[in-house]
Amino acid sequence: MARRSNLKVVEIPQQEADLRVAENPIKKCKPYNDIDLNNWKDYSNVKTDTLWLFPSRDKSDRHSNEYHGNYIPQLAEQFFERFTKKKDVVLDLFFGSGTSAIEALKMGRRCIGVELKPELAQHVAEKFTPKELVTDVNIISGDSASEEIKDKIQARLDIMGEEKAQFVVLHPPYDDIIKFSDRKEDLSNCSSPEEFYNMFEKVAKNAYDMLEDGRFAALIIGDEYKNGRCEFLSFFCEQRMEKAGFIPKAVIVKDIQGNERAKGKTANLWRYRALAGGFYIFQHEYVFIFQKDEKARKKYLKMMEKQAV
Repeated sequence: MARRSNLKVVEIPQQEADLRVAENPIKKCKPYNDIDLNNWKDYSNVKTDTLWLFPSRDKSDRHSNEYHGNYIPQLAEQFFERFTKKKDVVLDLFFGSGTSAIEALKMGRRCIGVELKPELAQHVAEKFTPKELVTDVNIISGDSASEEIKDKIQARLDIMGEEKAQFVVLHPPYDDIIKFSDRKEDLSNCSSPEEFYNMFEKVAKNAYDMLEDGRFAALIIGDEYKNGRCEFLSFFCEQRMEKAGFIPKAVIVKDIQGNERAKGKTANLWRYRALAGGFYIFQHEYVFIFQKDEKARKKYLKMMEKQAV
């Protein structure tokens, strides 16, 4: 006789499968960069303080120190990460050896550079491939202080499918400390600091006109000793930037020790001159950050008008 099983059948209620696709959190970015503020801790490489220390110049990729007076690539990396998005166009009005363009390509940006000396513009162009010079880098030989340069820049922007540039880099000569050419349009050939400031202001105005509203610009500049006094090129140029329409956002002190060329060989001479002349040896330069904000500028000017009444 077969035995009866004591096992009971238990019915398990069926559950409907959850077919919903997990949603990725929406990135929280500012209109002018790709930094996801939801994951802000992931951007430890982006500086947010006002003292920048770089022990040495980055010479990787196509960067070199062959051209005396170029700014260090680490600055471009900080600027572009903080104030640009992929495919944005950077406008450099003192192009020099092409630091801005090299770093822009490395970071997926594009660049228009204006260089006064045709021979230097041609030499720097050789650092880039023919394809890069068509799609991502445009080098213009011209005077950044002239009115007609804006038409040339606009023509390049049109080719790149942009109405305006999304970031501007300004690294002018520090008056006549280094003579870059014999051209009268060269800011390093100005007869006085006042002439230098006036010419720089024209460049600043062109920068403002060619920059997209709401976007940023960087001015890299140091000071000089001249005629027995300290000439504050940095702060006078900052004032000219404001006069051109820019709103000041930050001032950064950048250490230049280890970034200068040849001064280490004459350190004792500079120390003697400092002791004899009552001055101190420069070991810093300034980085000023500005924004073009037409609405905020009009509001500020209106406020100043009321205060003047």
